[in-house]
Amino acid sequence: MKHLAFAAGIFGATAAFGQAPELTVYTYDSFVAEWGPGPQVEAAFEEECGCDLKLVGVEDGAALLARVRLEGEHTNADVVLGLDNNLTAAAGETGLFVPHGVTADLDLPVAWDDPVFLPYDWGWFAFVHDKTFDAPTSLKALADSDATILIQDPRSSTPGLGLLMWVRAAYGDDAPAIWEGLADNIVTVTKGWSEAYGLFLEGEADMVLSYTTSPAYHLIAEADDSKTTAVFDEGHYLQIEVAAKLATTDQPELADAFLRFMISDRFQAIIPTTNWMYPAVMPEGGLPDGFDTLAKLGKSLLLTSEEAAALRDQALAEWRAALSH
Repeated sequence: MKHLAFAAGIFGATAAFGQAPELTVYTYDSFVAEWGPGPQVEAAFEEECGCDLKLVGVEDGAALLARVRLEGEHTNADVVLGLDNNLTAAAGETGLFVPHGVTADLDLPVAWDDPVFLPYDWGWFAFVHDKTFDAPTSLKALADSDATILIQDPRSSTPGLGLLMWVRAAYGDDAPAIWEGLADNIVTVTKGWSEAYGLFLEGEADMVLSYTTSPAYHLIAEADDSKTTAVFDEGHYLQIEVAAKLATTDQPELADAFLRFMISDRFQAIIPTTNWMYPAVMPEGGLPDGFDTLAKLGKSLLLTSEEAAALRDQALAEWRAALSH
């Protein structure tokens, strides 16, 4: 915590001579929601930095990259929080991000050595449903079933893109056939996770693309144990969410301080019961009660960021072709 105290001294002194320095972080809508991590993260970081943390919500993770790409060197963002392992290669190619320089002992299910993109949480994609629903036990079985599902657009949403990679990782060149089968199961495709999950809770479909950790929200926040996730025989695709500093930031020290804060115990302890994901660094208090009840998966699926980038356009074309029929 010494580095944060030092940073607070610098930024506090700056504030004494005028307006507190401002750090702008682009993230996704559910992060900044009143029930998301944003309000707690903002209060905690501002307490330590003597600055003004401005969190800007942008639909979902994939939309973040599109916005920063569009704004280029004129972006107002100092940090982007909410990209994931399927987007880091494409994001790195823009040249808009710079190394974070943070040393961290991460608690991830895979090795991570990316010098630019720093993880803050992770989880497995899964389809959430009511326990009373007899869910399929594989992607293929889902495609062959009459189950109705809600998914997110892979062009704007990291879960939506994750599903493309999930189908590709599990079925390779047979992915188009799976999408042909899934097309008539899909009730609607939303821009982001929040909209899809809201429609699911309103009873618009049997299942929604989300995470294995989602039932923990209902259990812990609502004392409702009626939700679970379907465990698929092919395995479940892993997502690692990351943040990175913009090369154009006019607050580089403050951006660095935020990234260090992001992997601190204080930030990481907020993640499980607000973002409902696994923390990238296990907090001293461990995981909250209720996380031990989550579905146990047999197999993790993961493509490298380079593989995901190389496959994205083809997978997207397969998805669009199947859904256009």
